[in-house]
Amino acid sequence: MPVPQLHVVTNDRVLARDEFLQQAREVMAAGGGRLALHVRGPRSAGRALYHRASKLRDAARKWGASLLVNDRVDVALAARVDGAHLGERSLPVDLARELLGAQRMVGASVHGRDALVAVTAAGASFAFLGMVFPSASHPGRTGVGIGGFSAILDEGQPIPVLGIGGIDTARVGAVLKAGAHGVAVLSGIWERSDPASAVLDYLAALDTVQDQPSGFAKRREAMEETR
Repeated sequence: MPVPQLHVVTNDRVLARDEFLQQAREVMAAGGGRLALHVRGPRSAGRALYHRASKLRDAARKWGASLLVNDRVDVALAARVDGAHLGERSLPVDLARELLGAQRMVGASVHGRDALVAVTAAGASFAFLGMVFPSASHPGRTGVGIGGFSAILDEGQPIPVLGIGGIDTARVGAVLKAGAHGVAVLSGIWERSDPASAVLDYLAALDTVQDQPSGFAKRREAMEETR
């Protein structure tokens, strides 16, 4: 399954909105196959995550968007979605891959080169690397910056890596040029009055660098040439 370039992530507050399901459907309709929606709620009950993921499954299939559940492989399996994304508190990547099978996506959040190599070897489909910039979602933490992000990827990577953390539309091009396959966003989508319109803005920002291969594509080409 191809890894989309735009990953839209939720939190507990977003999931609790009365209008969440409608907004999420509109977000997937706007992004289509270029978007992955992550149902993420670190403090939400498994039942609540299952309810939201299962209610969104048909819309994801209708629009061709990918639908994942974060941290909870059991919920991803029960809701029959496209995969799971794993954080530091989640199951190991290799076990999640065994449970989910070869056809579903398994993502993993990493913060450095060693972790990226490890999740790749364990069978991850893609990785989130960050924080790139300071983010309201993690107050008090500093980002690695574009230079630090690029340095982690300089040795090449066999799976798509997406930048996460404080990435607004103005920063998308720099993140891709630093080697990212795409970007993962929370506030940049859900803090807008019209999240679906925000999706279109991010896709437009991604398109500004699509006439040239992304950093990830360039590195993959270079790796293939050496084989």
